Amino acid sequence: MFAHKLSMYLKNDGALAFKHRIEADIIPLLRKQKGFLEEITFLYLNGREVHAFSLWESAEHAEAFNRGTYPEVARMLASVIEGMPRVQTYEVLNSTIPKSVAAVSAQALHLGALREGPPGTSFETSTI
Repeated sequence: MFAHKLSMYLKNDGALAFKHRIEADIIPLLRKQKGFLEEITFLYLNGREVHAFSLWESAEHAEAFNRGTYPEVARMLASVIEGMPRVQTYEVLNSTIPKSVAAVSAQALHLGALREGPPGTSFETSTI
């Protein structure tokens, strides 16, 4: 699993407009992308600094987003942020987000990489 992190600064009093843009425009667009798992956005207490993480099934999915859809996302955010977002990509080492864990478990099972765990353990899948 991989994550894209966008770090940005909002325009003055832009938190509400940013939240609306994320919920109404960007998350629906992300949900249409192959390999998209989850989005979580953090607003720093000062009300201006934002960090948005999108989780992806694989490095290929994260890179496809970066090449294809990210420029559109940046255009959507232009009216509510100052400058351009800083983009970073990470490999996810662990997550307790149920949808993400289920996707990683399913991928590991598909690849045959998952072995039987200790007695009494199991993997459950769920959708959010």
